[in-house]
Amino acid sequence: MLISAALVLLMTPGLAFFYGGMVRAKSVLNMIMMSIGAMGVVGILWVLYGYSVAFGEDKGGLFGDPFQYFGLKGIFGGAYLADADTGAGVAIPLVGTIPATVFVAFQAMFAIITVALISGAVADRLRFGPWLLFAGLWATIVYFPVAHWVFAFDGVTAEKGGWIANQLKAIDFAGGTAVHINAGIAGLVLAIVLGKRRGWPGTPFRPHNLPFVMLGAALLWFGWFGFNAGSAVGSNGIAGATFLTTVIATCAAMLSWLLVERIRDGHATTLGAASGIVAGLVAITPACSSVNVLGALAIGIAAGVLCALAVGLKYRFGYDDSLDVVGVHLVGGLVGTLLVGFVATAEAPAGVKGLFYGGGFDQLWRQAVGAGAVLLYSLVATTIVALIVKYTIGLRASDEAESLGVDEAEHAENAYDFAALGGSSVPGRSTVREA
Repeated sequence: MLISAALVLLMTPGLAFFYGGMVRAKSVLNMIMMSIGAMGVVGILWVLYGYSVAFGEDKGGLFGDPFQYFGLKGIFGGAYLADADTGAGVAIPLVGTIPATVFVAFQAMFAIITVALISGAVADRLRFGPWLLFAGLWATIVYFPVAHWVFAFDGVTAEKGGWIANQLKAIDFAGGTAVHINAGIAGLVLAIVLGKRRGWPGTPFRPHNLPFVMLGAALLWFGWFGFNAGSAVGSNGIAGATFLTTVIATCAAMLSWLLVERIRDGHATTLGAASGIVAGLVAITPACSSVNVLGALAIGIAAGVLCALAVGLKYRFGYDDSLDVVGVHLVGGLVGTLLVGFVATAEAPAGVKGLFYGGGFDQLWRQAVGAGAVLLYSLVATTIVALIVKYTIGLRASDEAESLGVDEAEHAENAYDFAALGGSSVPGRSTVREA
């Protein structure tokens, strides 16, 4: 579980490279810093009260008791090692069969990556300070309560947990609703509140470093095994099954995304392969414990095709989702969550039958209600948080900062020394052509 927690933490630097490579050269540091900044803010809030809100005793069906584990009260303390003289065993707080401290650490990484995901929707134009404030408020008001609904099971960390996990009984093994639908709709809201980039959609905003993008996708895939298989909370058969379905769906999604590109555009691209990988990982996340090989293939293919098509919706509807958070995470999360209701099989660890395996519509409506509730709550709450930040300290970089590059304006740094390549030394005005 410690290794799984470390793998999930690695996903956030992986996301930083993934997003960083997709923006222009003059925005790459700011993009990376938004992911790294989320690690700092959410990591602190989680141990102060976030874990308690997510996994404390249920309060009115909305959130956990923020004071039950405030500052991780009751998590530390006891006999950490067996007594050398008497052989008496360890006596520390447990969550299931693992130390409570390990469970706290594992879940902290989920909170961090969820917040970081949102940043891709607002690349090139969001100031760093307001982003940190937004990240802290959003984690507090949106993620922590939603994590309680989805991940807090009765009798594990509290007598009564969240309503989606226990009353609705929707299946979300590792965060299709709490992480991806939640972050995806939040990204859409923040992008709308922030406004479009200068020149979008007429100006091409091409990725400046595709090797960064593929490196980020590889790190995400690697870390995702901790995300999905680690959610079994043990080295067991459930972990093995979820590890395998994660591989299968991701491979299928990558290939189906490339096929869509080949048919639609005439070329299968590196960016498409990386995006297909992430789409498959997103879609299998809620379903990895409830499907077999055929179900994983179906989810991967559906995610690759639908997400590849969905990334173009921003041009039709006019919202500037810079790095396709909506098309990949919101749509991919919905695909995976809803398809559980169709392709879940009793032979998988979750032991639930979907529509195609004789289960009728019972699981499907549960999946739809869970997904819809998270989407609606996140939409409304994110709008409130974004407007609070916008009308207090402001969100958007100035026109000049956006034109010259938010790296220089926000961090007084540049990722590349274009002067050494024979260009101008003025930030953002290199004579070397930017991608």
